[in-house]
Amino acid sequence: VVTGQQAGLFTGPLYTIYKALSAVKMAEMLNQDGTKAVPVFWTATEDHDFEEVSEAYFIGKTGEMFRSNYLPDGYVKDLPVGDVKIDGEMDRVIREISSQLSETEFSGEMKGLLRSAWSPNTRFGDAFEKTLAAILGRFGIIFIDPMNERIKKLCAPIYVNAIDKTVEIVASVRQRSLELESEGFHAQVLVEEDYFPLFWHDDAGNRKALRKTGARVYGVKGDKREFTLSELSLIAGSEPQRFSPGVVLRPVVQDYLLPTVCYFGGGAEIAYFAQNSEIYRVLNRPVTPVFHRQSFTIVESKHRRVLEKLDLDFSQLFDGVNNTLLSLAEEKLSPDIARLFADVEERINIELNRLDQSVSLIDSTLAENLAKRRRKMLYHIATLRKKTLLAQTRKDNTVSRQIDNLFTALLPNGHLQERLVNVFSFLNKFGLNFINWIYESIDLDDKGHRIVEL
Repeated sequence: VVTGQQAGLFTGPLYTIYKALSAVKMAEMLNQDGTKAVPVFWTATEDHDFEEVSEAYFIGKTGEMFRSNYLPDGYVKDLPVGDVKIDGEMDRVIREISSQLSETEFSGEMKGLLRSAWSPNTRFGDAFEKTLAAILGRFGIIFIDPMNERIKKLCAPIYVNAIDKTVEIVASVRQRSLELESEGFHAQVLVEEDYFPLFWHDDAGNRKALRKTGARVYGVKGDKREFTLSELSLIAGSEPQRFSPGVVLRPVVQDYLLPTVCYFGGGAEIAYFAQNSEIYRVLNRPVTPVFHRQSFTIVESKHRRVLEKLDLDFSQLFDGVNNTLLSLAEEKLSPDIARLFADVEERINIELNRLDQSVSLIDSTLAENLAKRRRKMLYHIATLRKKTLLAQTRKDNTVSRQIDNLFTALLPNGHLQERLVNVFSFLNKFGLNFINWIYESIDLDDKGHRIVEL
């Protein structure tokens, strides 16, 4: 049972954990039913967008969100993230995180875990896997690093096959993309005529795009060298470490190596399969069933109390901070002011109606002019009403702070919590018990987004 993710700083967002535990649960269920299965985590160490994985977000001791990022001295652009070497700067980053998190009975253990996994001279990919292994160790999950030399050798035949059939792959995926767009969907990956399904790794280890430069001739981006498909096929057979699959070929490579019963991914990953199913077909590979990972928002008791006190439902938060504050002001905090504005608006409408009747008799074009001005008047009244109610709500420091903290914890920066917050925000508070609670909450029959209350 396979899942995977880019190697992110300190494991990246929470959904990385949810992916892994979804795979663990499915493997457990299959074993209970008599099918031997193991959970496998494919770490996308070959990706070279380090900026995308070099930051993590935490909820601080006072409820604020803070960002941590890491860039080692001498970092070389286009180096696969798995090969980035951690330096002494990481210790400062970990100290800074620790100082902004609450001090709990688990803080020392978690800080030690991070220092051990993310120690100087450790590869970024290894640190990522060590951290996940420390957190999820008891579940027996297996981690695969596709940059491993022996893994690369095993990949050689599927690389060769993909290169030999590149022309057919590109044509088929492009046609499939057009079909998706005609049906109202958008293609996840832009596949142009010069597309090549594998990346090239140069002598320095940098990952470069290969693009078609002529009839069956391909060149390395930023390099003068060119290859025919036959030459690339020979190199892939003898030096597979020179290549790594692009995003649409990666699942095919995974399933070539592994007897995969299913894959757990997020929404974007699942959408990829609408395109790369064509690659499975062209390479004559069985298509893997794909399931959406489990999806949660963690609601701590203090945030549940605020929701209950203000009579708010989690789904109401999707209206945004200002709209939520406006609703609270109208219904609970400043109902008298809200009624006053409603009364004023009603009286203005009444008087304007009287005026409309009179001016229409004088000149019909005046009525149209009045209608335009009515809309402007009511717009300015509504704007003033919104600003007044928000100002009144912000004067209540307790409620304002509670709402801000609520949004930071449950819907940070307008995103689902799982897409931004790092797991150590919770491990620091609850220790590894947190992982057990999440695992117990997994229900693979429930495909919806769910609330987990702690």
